[in-house]
Amino acid sequence: MAYQPIENYAIIGDMHTVALVAIDGSIDWLCIPFFDSPSIFGALLDDEKGGRFKIAPLENTVRCKQFYWPGTNVLVTRFLSSQGAAELTDFMPIEPDTEGGVHRFRLIRRLTAVRGTIDFVLQCCPAFNYALDPHQAERITSGVIFSNDKLSLVLSTDKTLKITEKGVVGHFTLKEGESTVFALIQMTPGSEWAMHLSNKEAERLFRLTVDYWRRWIAQCHYTGRWREMVYRSALTLKLLTFKPTGAIVAAATTSLPEEIGGIRNWDYRFSWIRDSAFTVYAFMRLGFTEEAQRYMEFLSRVYKGISKDKPPLQIMYGVDGRTDLKEVELHHLEGYKGSRPVRIGNNAYRQVQLDIYGELIDAIYLFNKYGAPISYDEWQEVRRLIDWVTEHWQQEDEGIWEVRGRRHHFIYSKLMCWVALDRGLRLAEKRSFPTDVTEWRKVRNDIYSYIMERGWNPKIKSFVQYPGTDALDAATLMMPLVLFVSPTDPKILGTLQAVMRPPQEGGLLANNLLYRYNLDKTADGLRGKEATFNICTFWLVEALARAGQFQPELLEEAHLLFERMLGFANHVGLYAEQTGSSGEALGNFPQAFTHLALISSAYNLDKTLGT
Repeated sequence: MAYQPIENYAIIGDMHTVALVAIDGSIDWLCIPFFDSPSIFGALLDDEKGGRFKIAPLENTVRCKQFYWPGTNVLVTRFLSSQGAAELTDFMPIEPDTEGGVHRFRLIRRLTAVRGTIDFVLQCCPAFNYALDPHQAERITSGVIFSNDKLSLVLSTDKTLKITEKGVVGHFTLKEGESTVFALIQMTPGSEWAMHLSNKEAERLFRLTVDYWRRWIAQCHYTGRWREMVYRSALTLKLLTFKPTGAIVAAATTSLPEEIGGIRNWDYRFSWIRDSAFTVYAFMRLGFTEEAQRYMEFLSRVYKGISKDKPPLQIMYGVDGRTDLKEVELHHLEGYKGSRPVRIGNNAYRQVQLDIYGELIDAIYLFNKYGAPISYDEWQEVRRLIDWVTEHWQQEDEGIWEVRGRRHHFIYSKLMCWVALDRGLRLAEKRSFPTDVTEWRKVRNDIYSYIMERGWNPKIKSFVQYPGTDALDAATLMMPLVLFVSPTDPKILGTLQAVMRPPQEGGLLANNLLYRYNLDKTADGLRGKEATFNICTFWLVEALARAGQFQPELLEEAHLLFERMLGFANHVGLYAEQTGSSGEALGNFPQAFTHLALISSAYNLDKTLGT
């Protein structure tokens, strides 16, 4: 079997983990029981050894279509063949944890012959612990148990399955109107696993899960032009939240490459402060305050106070709040289409990235404004963070793009330090919280002057990545978005003109898509190339939309750019981190960064366009 294009996948999940389901009905990525647990199905990263769970018609010439049940994260894959038509419905039930608070993983796949009589084949070949650990397969009356000393899974079915070297295979036929259910269930102490999941029980869980997602999305306040795409992005972000702690993961996968065959392959199954803060902003925009509250609780879990030895916050944490995310390479896996190395863990957790404090405090400011007023104790934590920023904003860091070369005085990092001070001052004034207002204002002014004097390059008439360079950085487009400058400030208009030139003319825009920076001018410490960054294109849309309030031609440009960008979503409205030169998805998938930026740009563009 060949690797599927990244854009050929949809996801399902239960806010503990997710599965990637290919358009041909193959589950090629699944970690049990949590996002960052070892994979059980990992064909996404090694087609031969990684493991998969595929259900499909036996016939070779089958057309496949895929869509979400409206307003939900329940997935339907439709098979159209010469024998007839069938539908495979995939979902993870959303149910309360057991009485002991233990979450039990369950994945349900219900197959129905809609027209005709169809022959099917099932392959379930788990590969425990990233295909490192062996397992045993044992046939029982209600299916098969796959197990080793760390994990036990039941594949519940009423069909006859043959145990093979890699897993199980089954061949069966469904007549028109017939359905059958396959359920993959984690065995936990005392769990009732020996009974086959009936069609009736599968229907009950299906309705329960559909109802959950529809009730959740009904809270959304957005009623603008692109409601379907905004809803899908919101549902995707919700899938990427970790229910037990409120953490929000950056993406569902690890090591999907930024360049096919390249080494820019990272593990994104962790909770970045930056990505999470932006996600909280997106949730707040749409009216989802509970998710913001849960993330505030997660922050309280990971915040350890101010230390002389290290920054008060890591840039990322495990979904359970753990701090050691050591990076390891899995040399036995070939990587997606041969893109080695496959990495688990992420050594960027050791980096210093000053921008996270601005993003976080801006999210707290918005939560206080649109969610619930923060407490005095929470203010004390905010105050200590800002005091730390006042003492450290002048140091170099690795920046938003997590360069693995040398540190710089990245202008975006300084910008977000300014945001930290600005939002802290606004919050203190709004709530009459005690703080050293005079010192904070002085530092805020110092940062502002630094950016204007040293971040601006008069030769190219643009803000640049760091002082003394002519390298552009798409992150500087955030300046009007965070209210640092007017959207029509001549310096911002100059920056817009500069980044919108094609790369061969020194800009960052290619085929209406934006690179985050020019690799020929930014030494990020890595070999190889990368594609355009989806979040950067949405930043450009929003910057143009804000300027378009006063210059109509820029608003029209923003509108066209946004519509074009929507055309790069996959068949179910999902985006990876990057888009390649042929429109293909690259990088980890789906990417929270991209979907939260879509929400923000849709919200602000719709508002600017008016009725």
